[in-house]
Amino acid sequence: MDAVLEPTTETASVLGKVQLILEAFGLDDEELGLSELTRRTGLAKASVHRLSQELVRWGLLERRHGKYRLGMRLFEIGQRVPRQRILRDLARPFMEDLLRATGETVHLAVVDGLEVLYLEKVSGHRRVGRPSRVAGRMPLHCTATGKALLAFGPRSLLDEVVAAPLARTTPRTTIAPGLLEQELRRARELGYAVEYEQARIGYMSVAIPLAGATGATVAALSVTGPVAPGRAERFANLLNTAGRGVTKLLSVRDV
Repeated sequence: MDAVLEPTTETASVLGKVQLILEAFGLDDEELGLSELTRRTGLAKASVHRLSQELVRWGLLERRHGKYRLGMRLFEIGQRVPRQRILRDLARPFMEDLLRATGETVHLAVVDGLEVLYLEKVSGHRRVGRPSRVAGRMPLHCTATGKALLAFGPRSLLDEVVAAPLARTTPRTTIAPGLLEQELRRARELGYAVEYEQARIGYMSVAIPLAGATGATVAALSVTGPVAPGRAERFANLLNTAGRGVTKLLSVRDV
């Protein structure tokens, strides 16, 4: 069941209520009725109805068969986010090269809060049965992209991650802070991060950091596929080649 969003003092304003309504839609929600929106937002039904009608007029929501869905205007605005657009546009050709070379799924991700946020995903006909999608999120500590971002990012980010209990995504997820730090030290030694079945049983992933113009890590690039011997080193070599190309382009762009 989808979690109910708790109204706070920050969401008491009209804009705060609008945020609650828009964020009530999950990745798998095509449409939501008024009653479900009311339940998820915790707002008064009359307020949800009034604001939803305004959002429809603005194109931020669409109404169909008595239910609401996110509007195309939101998609249009989202495409203007400069960081996402620049990273995706620069990395996409190299991601397609990786797909052709490996036949496996390629991800581009950034840090958002204490999670990985996927900006782009390229996959072939054999799709990875894995909980990732563009605009989807996963915990930093259990994904290769997250481990790369932690290993090559600021120490303060890792401190925030280990300050709270580490959630177990699979039986193989690293949830001990000390073991996670060992994995990150190993990633720094190798220049890439690896996870085996920590996000999904039967699958592995290898990721490298991508540096921006200042030299700081701004994103991570990964290849994900079924577990098999020797794949980590092969994926890492291909990723490093692609990473050099992306980093060269990022060195002259401000993201």
